[in-house]
Amino acid sequence: MHETAQTAIGRTVRLHTDFASALARVTEALKAEGFGVLTEIDVQETLKKKLGVDFRPYRILGACNPPLAYRALSAAPEVGLLLPCNVVVAQVEEGVIEVSLVDPLAMLGVLAYAELKPVAADAAARLDRVAASLSS
Repeated sequence: MHETAQTAIGRTVRLHTDFASALARVTEALKAEGFGVLTEIDVQETLKKKLGVDFRPYRILGACNPPLAYRALSAAPEVGLLLPCNVVVAQVEEGVIEVSLVDPLAMLGVLAYAELKPVAADAAARLDRVAASLSS
């Protein structure tokens, strides 16, 4: 069983699997919707190196759909501050992983460009389909 929840800035899907499998599933689901992972931040490793603290498995994926990014940047270059679309894969407990996907429409609220709304809506629909594929 997979649970989903909507937040103010995105959607979270709870998976019952191990961390490595969840990470692979998320990457494949993003790829199916035209997103590549440009960046991957291993928060667990970074906190261990920088602070010497133990933290749960937690990755921030910077997902990018190049055609959508090009359309958005062409309309408003400062939208680069909001790119790429972040996706978080985090272990809640052993065998329980939360995948959080940003809502591009919510992020767009900080910019007042009407021409960005269709691009954000397209990205949001794609990320909704990613979440739905993870939930099935």
